[in-house]
Amino acid sequence: MKSNIFKIKNAHLIFSVLIVLPVGLLYGLNPSKILPQVFGFEVQDLELKNIFRATMGLYLALSTYWIIGILKQKHWQTATLINVLFMGGLAFGRIISTIFDGYSWQFTIGLLLELLFLFWGIHNLKKYSSVN
Repeated sequence: MKSNIFKIKNAHLIFSVLIVLPVGLLYGLNPSKILPQVFGFEVQDLELKNIFRATMGLYLALSTYWIIGILKQKHWQTATLINVLFMGGLAFGRIISTIFDGYSWQFTIGLLLELLFLFWGIHNLKKYSSVN
């Protein structure tokens, strides 16, 4: 039974890592070559490259902590809370962008996933915070 609870309560963190880790690498490994192909804009300024590589660093750091939360029970609640804040922050930013900048087909799936992970994480915090 404990194994099933482990799998269920960690699923949102596992899926978050599987999505956020590659996206972080996409943003930062080689922004001058990758981002024009994916998003259709050039990344040539040093400052813009720095921003995307810093974003990559944040995504990799958070993914690493989510992995720690999966593997070490004492970190699960904090990792899940950080995941909720991360996903909620991204969703909030996309909603603000939609209001002020217009609708983006490309990021609609991202917004829906972020909202899903936000509410899934909140649900898991309520359900599993007292379960060891």
